[in-house]
Amino acid sequence: GPELFGRSFVGREAVREGYQLAWKTFPDASWLDADCFVCGDRGVMESTFSGTKADGTRIQARMVDIFKFRGDKIVVKNAFRKDRPPLQVA
Repeated sequence: GPELFGRSFVGREAVREGYQLAWKTFPDASWLDADCFVCGDRGVMESTFSGTKADGTRIQARMVDIFKFRGDKIVVKNAFRKDRPPLQVA
């Protein structure tokens, strides 16, 4: 999204809609080569995002998810992905 931190999904239903939108946009979405760690109430996952849109546009880029936990719940998840041009379809 256009905001400083991108598009936000706040609340259970909005988060559900956000995940549904992600799978609708990239039906074959995958996060490869994941490397994760947790330190206190924070966690990080580095991975390679890969996905193809309905028009055949293919994205592959390194990304990081940063989590904040409260007890056994994720209370904040921020995702950052390199802004890389779509891959050419062969």
